[in-house]
Amino acid sequence: MQRILSHMRKAIEEYHMIEEGDKIAICLSGGKDSITMLHAFKNLQRFYPKKFEIIAVSIDPGFEFFNTEFLQKICDNLNIALFIEKSHAKEIVFDIRKEKNPCSLCANLRRGVINSIAIREGCNKIALGHNQDDVLETFLLNLFYTGSIGTFSPISYMDRSKITLIRPLIYTPEKDTKRFIKKNNLSVMPKVCPMDGTSKREDIKQLIFSLSKDIPMIRANLFGTIQRNLEDWKITKNTIN
Repeated sequence: MQRILSHMRKAIEEYHMIEEGDKIAICLSGGKDSITMLHAFKNLQRFYPKKFEIIAVSIDPGFEFFNTEFLQKICDNLNIALFIEKSHAKEIVFDIRKEKNPCSLCANLRRGVINSIAIREGCNKIALGHNQDDVLETFLLNLFYTGSIGTFSPISYMDRSKITLIRPLIYTPEKDTKRFIKKNNLSVMPKVCPMDGTSKREDIKQLIFSLSKDIPMIRANLFGTIQRNLEDWKITKNTIN
């Protein structure tokens, strides 16, 4: 946990993600990143100088493998309130529209429901579990598929909902969340999305892995480029999944 907290606190302090009195809705999907982030926030509450509240929020998209009892048990063990809302994501994205590349539409539908929960429960911030690998993959996805240079922002304010999105895991490599889950004998939801392992994002993940064999510094170089140009690029809010 110390390693996770070190990465997370660096991101929080560099981008001023937490202020005194914040109430943060932590998005819990049941995957390794969101579970790690939930545990980290609970630990951070104990010593962080700025006091804040947390709740967990989750969206049931209608997939048969989505396990609400599993998520509830995680939150009960941490003594964190969980709010689960059902959505029609599966029906809209897969059954009606039959999207070949469904991730962006599905993410937008989930985001709308999450915003509604956060507003209803008096939260002023929403924490998303995107890790450092997600930052790199999104950068290359935008470059290759849209011809734009950018990735998602560490922190962004949504004027319409008056909610601030924060991504505290942007400095945390995916291997560290995997290690945390394994070391602490934690379970994850076996499948979070039917597109797991088959999306364009997975193709980019495999490309980076392949290139890193010949260019060991490729991840560090890409992330360094992103960090140096955050302001110039005005980080894009819309991403390809």
